[in-house]
Amino acid sequence: MRALVVHEYGSPPRVEEWPEPTRGEGQAIVEMGAAALNPVDIAIAGGGFYAYRPDVPFVAGREGMGRVVEGTTLAAGTRVQTVKAVGSMGERFVAEESDLWMLPDGDDDVEAAALGIAGLAGWVAVKERGRAAAGDRVLVLGGSGVVGLVAVQAAKLLGASRVVAAGRDGARLERAAELGADATVELQGDLEAAFAAAFPDGGPDLVIDPLWGEPAVAAMKAGEPGLRLVNLGQSAGAEATLTSALVRGKRIEIIGHTVFALTLHELATSHTELLGHVRSGALTVDIDAVALADAPAAWDRERAGAHTKLVVTP
Repeated sequence: MRALVVHEYGSPPRVEEWPEPTRGEGQAIVEMGAAALNPVDIAIAGGGFYAYRPDVPFVAGREGMGRVVEGTTLAAGTRVQTVKAVGSMGERFVAEESDLWMLPDGDDDVEAAALGIAGLAGWVAVKERGRAAAGDRVLVLGGSGVVGLVAVQAAKLLGASRVVAAGRDGARLERAAELGADATVELQGDLEAAFAAAFPDGGPDLVIDPLWGEPAVAAMKAGEPGLRLVNLGQSAGAEATLTSALVRGKRIEIIGHTVFALTLHELATSHTELLGHVRSGALTVDIDAVALADAPAAWDRERAGAHTKLVVTP
């Protein structure tokens, strides 16, 4: 079969012939329908992902969907998705059946894949981890990226009174405004002052933070007492310097979030919700589908910071 193969940590992967996968007890072989390309794939291929370090060479891809070819308990033809595949960017891949949730027929394969890690990161951060409520004022850091744009729309769907998207790319922040952000902030200069100005009636109650570092600290300083900050990444830096007085004085809740810690039920339930909102037209994800043969070029785009959801198809 054809697959996108990493031969050395840190080296660009290439598409080549690769042996067919084999499965063990409790596993399934899945015919790839679509596989989203995510920052975690870049991190794994660089050898720097904390939770998963496969031996080289290996087939890239942690997230994928498709139909079961052969399984222990799952029948052939069952439509499934996972965020813990082994080599999802091959024409066929293996996954633990306990990591697969079933998808109904009818929804588009590419949309289903696009709403996996990236969609769930934004949606669950707002709804479940952030406990967004009607009337909340919400600041979405990284609001020009795929996860941030999902979070902007999630906050509006859940009744936020004001949603502000903050990011480095001014052109992409215009997209956030099109998708419902009430205001946007470019991440430059005095961030605390900029965030405060974007919330003239009081600071944010909830911050969605895939950045950490200086932007997260500025957001906490601008926030209301009882602020909830959901951290799901470190694009602006792995460390942040904040005082105990800030956290205590404002009674700030710093809440961690990773899709990989969700239970299978949580993954399936939230993914179903997302697909429903896409189906109804209430939520949009900008997607660029590419064939497996063109995956190396898509990989370069993801590494450089793609602003659309890249999805690989057979």
